[in-house]
Amino acid sequence: MSTIATVRADYHRVPLPVALADSTHGEMTCFELVTVRISDSDGAEGVGYTYTVGAGGGAIQHMIARDLGPRLIGQAAAKTEALWQQMWWILHYGGRGGQATSAISAVDIALWDLKARKANQPLYVSLGGFDPRVPCYAGGIDLHLPQDELLSQTDRNIDKGFRAIKMKVGRPRLSEDVQRVTAMRAHLGDDFPLMIDANMRWSVDQAIAAARALRECNVAWLEEPTIPDDVHGHARIVRESGVPIAAGENLHSLHEFAQYMRAEAVTYPEPDVTNCGGVTVFMKIAHLAESFNLPVTSHGAHDVTVHLLAAVSNRSYLEAHGFGLDRYLAYPLDIVDGNAIAAERPGHGVEFDWDALAALRV
Repeated sequence: MSTIATVRADYHRVPLPVALADSTHGEMTCFELVTVRISDSDGAEGVGYTYTVGAGGGAIQHMIARDLGPRLIGQAAAKTEALWQQMWWILHYGGRGGQATSAISAVDIALWDLKARKANQPLYVSLGGFDPRVPCYAGGIDLHLPQDELLSQTDRNIDKGFRAIKMKVGRPRLSEDVQRVTAMRAHLGDDFPLMIDANMRWSVDQAIAAARALRECNVAWLEEPTIPDDVHGHARIVRESGVPIAAGENLHSLHEFAQYMRAEAVTYPEPDVTNCGGVTVFMKIAHLAESFNLPVTSHGAHDVTVHLLAAVSNRSYLEAHGFGLDRYLAYPLDIVDGNAIAAERPGHGVEFDWDALAALRV
């Protein structure tokens, strides 16, 4: 059995093609990308990554380089569960979740990529294999776009093959959100799937009022209506709003997702493979959701996550937005008639342009 020979972590600041904004993070002009390359004693390599939209990327890179990588050298690369447990307890006391889990996630993604490459299988097949065609929506970070630009962006996404759209809400006045979502619904037609995302903007009571005001727009779900720490508040919103609720991009462990599901506080669990604990934990969350008869969706990292949703029968939609990462990838996500297609290349199939990224390394 091959063993881990090297672990390399790099930290990059990637400029966005255009500045983006939502209701809580303000204007974003770049994102932080932390990449991991793990090679084994046979010379094979696996690649993983995580990202932030604010700060902390340097800390994540240092945790991987100083705290995780050296302890993984010499261990069996294929024992992903054992390695995950070891990484969790190495970093546990210093911080459960947050940057620690992002660091674990990046390494875990690389280990799973390496395992699938060694088996000469696409990652979704190594994970069980269900259907490489995954329903996909275009996730716009578009809160401050003028309405005509918002609708033009939607038309461009439809031209690219998307058959579901998500837009941001959480403007200073609820009437503005209602007007924009109503315009989007009229633009798309009655049956076109439309999701809305508040990015934790509201209190529980505000979220319930907003959801009720937007209910006539027939939204597929309202995402992150309030802060992720308030499980009981999310349960109230699910019960009283009259619309499905998606949440989870800011949850960082299997146990947090379990709390939400037990409390009936989420309709669409939404893990992000780059911060929930990696492939290992994402798959546990998906199977846990299945046991609660819930569909699982995703946040971020669509190039990897398409394989994870392609491996489970209770998948819902894959979110697609790459923060401009496509410029540094050999194979951007393939969209056909509203479905993202999991590549048949060995591993997750993500191949970075390392020369181009080198210019962005911090």
